[in-house]
Amino acid sequence: MRWALRGVAAVLIAAVLVVTGTAYAVWKQARADERAPADAILVLGSAQYDGVPSPVFEARLDHAVGLFEEGLAPTIVTVGGKQDGDRFTEAEAGSLWLQGVGVPAEAIVAIGSGTNTLNSMEAVVEVYDEAAWSRLIIVTDPWHELRANRIAADLGMATFASPTRQGPAVFTRGTQFRAIVRETAAYLYYRLTGSTPETRIGLG
Repeated sequence: MRWALRGVAAVLIAAVLVVTGTAYAVWKQARADERAPADAILVLGSAQYDGVPSPVFEARLDHAVGLFEEGLAPTIVTVGGKQDGDRFTEAEAGSLWLQGVGVPAEAIVAIGSGTNTLNSMEAVVEVYDEAAWSRLIIVTDPWHELRANRIAADLGMATFASPTRQGPAVFTRGTQFRAIVRETAAYLYYRLTGSTPETRIGLG
């Protein structure tokens, strides 16, 4: 009985260490901005309302414009599908917003596919390979960067992380804490299953 209890305790301790270590990795990656010259800037989609990006999505797009104007990449990629009844995909909404602030249409690639991080990245890798790109800058919320870049790497894409520092996703300590908890769980789920727990547009 004593050995059984010790075994259970060891498993529990290992589980706590894995969760804690993952949460730290999410937090650490969120604080890093690895911006560097690349072939394209990838903006991961979030909710849109009849062609208008949500505040979370707009914050990502605005950050991508800053990187584009800095000359770090000649192309901005928007990605994301739509729900039944929507007139626009997330990719289209992002493209329209970018053009509205002065980004040339020819500098934008809109990939209107994907309802979550994993299948959005699977759509992006097809363009990445076809265009013979060698490096992307991934723009998303800080807490989402670790998982997004991990999925990209698993699909064979080389990436830099450059998270947005504005918008609802980073407003308050409470928001940040909930995001770290959610992303820790999502990252572990992905590493264990190779799939994603997201099922709706706009979850990142």
